[in-house]
Amino acid sequence: MTNKRWTLIGLAFASPWIIGFLCFTAYPFIVSFYYSLTSYDLINSPKWVGFENYAEVMKDTNFYKAIKNTFFMAIIAVPINLFSSLMIALILNLKVKGIAIYRTIYYLPSVIPAVAGAMLWSWLLNPEYGIIDIVLRALGLPDPAWLSDPSFTKPALILMGLWGSGAGAIIYLAALQGIPQHYYEAASLDGANVWQKFRYITLPALSPVTLFQLIMGLIGAFQIFTESFILMGGAEGGPDMLFYAVYLYQQAFVFLKMGYASALAWVLFVIVILITIGVFKSSIRWVYYGGE
Repeated sequence: MTNKRWTLIGLAFASPWIIGFLCFTAYPFIVSFYYSLTSYDLINSPKWVGFENYAEVMKDTNFYKAIKNTFFMAIIAVPINLFSSLMIALILNLKVKGIAIYRTIYYLPSVIPAVAGAMLWSWLLNPEYGIIDIVLRALGLPDPAWLSDPSFTKPALILMGLWGSGAGAIIYLAALQGIPQHYYEAASLDGANVWQKFRYITLPALSPVTLFQLIMGLIGAFQIFTESFILMGGAEGGPDMLFYAVYLYQQAFVFLKMGYASALAWVLFVIVILITIGVFKSSIRWVYYGGE
């Protein structure tokens, strides 16, 4: 066969993906930017308004509330989840009897659908009959109204996030098992203790995985939607539970302000890109690659 024929055969096999990408990724991506420059309510034809939507975003107090709440989760929840995942991975890396069962148990919450998990936690955190508050009352400790007290709504979401740390732990576990054992043997011969091995061997060896999980965690934090949406009982909720994705949903599908929602989406896109670039630039100082 000629090279041209092989190329056509390759394109034919790749065409489902190419068509899907063009229809469901590239086209919406481009059209959303156009809509962000218009006033559009899904019923009437888009009306060109230029950058008015972006100017309105900068003046919107709810936008800043949503950004504040979202940044809180990104700055506080993501490092806590990374630390929790690492600690779980270190435990699951121990050579004890039945370790495969423990690994399965820790990972199971990660495969539960987000909606089912949020519904489960809405019951666990119920101030009247939730198991968590029942246990706290039995121990004589305060039993906060997790989902209605502004001081505890975000900690409740962080607690829910820790429940799914198993997915990150599995990634860390795979990286831990890929660290050559002779590094630790050489360190033992030099008299290194457990902490020194962890500090100077384990953490540097895990730094590329940490970079990956940090970036994915930050992107996920800016997309928090399901838990907040369900726990607040729909699109309505207090300012302490208003996250960026929820606010975007409200503007698009509650108020039918598709043009404004598209502008919000593009602002979020720029924020995530800038944060990702910043993390990558900072990684030069703390990420270690074995070939370097």
